[in-house]
Amino acid sequence: QEEKNRLRKLIRASHVPKEIVEASFSNLIWDEYTTEARVEAVEKAKNFVDSYINGAGHKGLYLYGEFGVGKTYLLGAIANALSEEGVSSHIVYWPEYLRELKGSFAENSYNQKVDALKEVPILMIDDIGAETMSAWSRDDVLGPILQYRMHENLPTFFTSNFNMKQLEHHFTYSQRGEEELVKGKRIMERVRNLTEPIEMDGKNRRD
Repeated sequence: QEEKNRLRKLIRASHVPKEIVEASFSNLIWDEYTTEARVEAVEKAKNFVDSYINGAGHKGLYLYGEFGVGKTYLLGAIANALSEEGVSSHIVYWPEYLRELKGSFAENSYNQKVDALKEVPILMIDDIGAETMSAWSRDDVLGPILQYRMHENLPTFFTSNFNMKQLEHHFTYSQRGEEELVKGKRIMERVRNLTEPIEMDGKNRRD
């Protein structure tokens, strides 16, 4: 139990359910609803873990698909497999993280919160694209985090209901409907540089 608790401390989770923090590859569900895309996503996830542990460079994954197909759970399984090898990670639910970050200005903890995501060995951003798009969240928060991780070659993962083309559209238009094509493309260049896109489909397992 002590060893389990020690390993769990290597996984930091912000606004993520307990079941995700405790996820594992061994508990993944395989049934008649399992699709080829789901099998491929799991294989890619396991390949990442193996490559990282063996010191080989490997991109993170951009997991996209409908609600409830297991994207976030797979992030948790990756994080737990890495924790067993002493590798720390941070899973963050992006919309809530941004809300928390806005409130940190008064606490003088803004830079500390952003730096934590910049520097963690493995960063996992859950549900990107679900946030209300703003120039601040795109250019002052996400942009610097991804730029740092790209330069330092730090693996980064995302989950989203959007494919990359749809996410670029999300980042291109502000809440007021202003079009910022260059800024949308700039942020997506970083996302594409850091990750390999993998679609997940299948049954909504939350139903």
